[in-house]
Amino acid sequence: MTGARQGLAAYIAVTAAYWAFMLTDGALRMLVLLHFHTLGFSPVQLAYLFVLYEIAGVVTNLSAGWIAARFGLTSTLYAGLTLQVVALIALTRLDPSWTLTFSVVFVMLVQGASGVAKDLAKMSSKSAVKLLAPKEKGGLFRWVALLTGSKNAVKGVGFLLGAGLLALAGFQAALWGMAAVLAAILVAVLIGMPAGLPKGRKGTKFSEVFSKNRNINWLSFARVFLFGARDVWFVVGIPIYFYGVLSDGTEEGMRAAFFTVGSFMAVWIILYGTVQAWAPRLLRAAELPEPAIVGKARGWVAALVFVPAALAVTAWMAGGAAPWLTVTLIAGLLVFGAIFAVNSSLHSYLILAFTEDSRVTMDVGFYYMANAGGRLLGTVLSGASYQLGGLPLCLGTAAALVALSALGAAKLDPGQAPATTPA
Repeated sequence: MTGARQGLAAYIAVTAAYWAFMLTDGALRMLVLLHFHTLGFSPVQLAYLFVLYEIAGVVTNLSAGWIAARFGLTSTLYAGLTLQVVALIALTRLDPSWTLTFSVVFVMLVQGASGVAKDLAKMSSKSAVKLLAPKEKGGLFRWVALLTGSKNAVKGVGFLLGAGLLALAGFQAALWGMAAVLAAILVAVLIGMPAGLPKGRKGTKFSEVFSKNRNINWLSFARVFLFGARDVWFVVGIPIYFYGVLSDGTEEGMRAAFFTVGSFMAVWIILYGTVQAWAPRLLRAAELPEPAIVGKARGWVAALVFVPAALAVTAWMAGGAAPWLTVTLIAGLLVFGAIFAVNSSLHSYLILAFTEDSRVTMDVGFYYMANAGGRLLGTVLSGASYQLGGLPLCLGTAAALVALSALGAAKLDPGQAPATTPA
């Protein structure tokens, strides 16, 4: 097998494993959110269920880059898939007779393990793109956009899958089914993974994780607040608002609300992933020099600020749930998703463009630590802002966080040439 074909085969294997993981990750999030909402958990308590998941992401990404640099990319990918199977099985042990406090702590711990698993798999997959993608004619942007965009489309299907499984099969049966499928994928990847990924480098120091590259640090800053702005409404606020509007309190009404909320979340994520994959063509990235792409990153995040700000004002003026408000929110959040996707795609490209091949796993790990920090910030603020000020405060907080992301993007230096060291 030639080097190019071998690299393509490794890219396909990594992408397939990442798809399988993200399908279960999206389904698990929707299962947990809707199941515990029906048990009477408050918005803040629901947010708590995901806090350790995000904290685990911060810690994992900081260390996973070093682990992959030391022991190889495939080791972290396999570890992530294995740990997710364990987390799914562990969650089946949840007992309805447990106290509320014990249930919350247990689910937080399991979600924390799932968070470690997700970020091990993510860091491995994204780092592999830098090493395997063709270097000419925008090849890096195309490959990372395809991986990231397809991953999010698959995760969107996972949201719908989770809501559907909860309504049709129940909580435990859904978890067992997902664990079995992911375990089968893990075995297939273990058997069929081709060569082409680095095996690790002895003597790599943990201190090397922290980047001295100015652009990587400012891009990571921008990433924190970009993803905080999404999750501040995405994790708790909008799902609970839509569930309250759509459910009539009956068992049939609850099932219909599950499907509707899951469908919206799925459509949003699928749209987000589709636009991400399409972003290089939208931006004509193959024709642009790197400084121009940095300029695009500044302009698109500035445009994003206005969407949650307008929706916050609209929700505040409505004063409560109304059919026209629900329709407006759906349309506005889909617009948010499309613009957000372009921003996210630009970030995902720039982190790989700014890093050197020799330290790609550590820079990508540091960057996704910032990503996880943003999700953690958004998760905490989602429950708190919705409980304190409802939907207007939730969306207003999102606008403020996007503005901070724009500040970080403005600090990027377009004159600093990205690394082009061959793998």
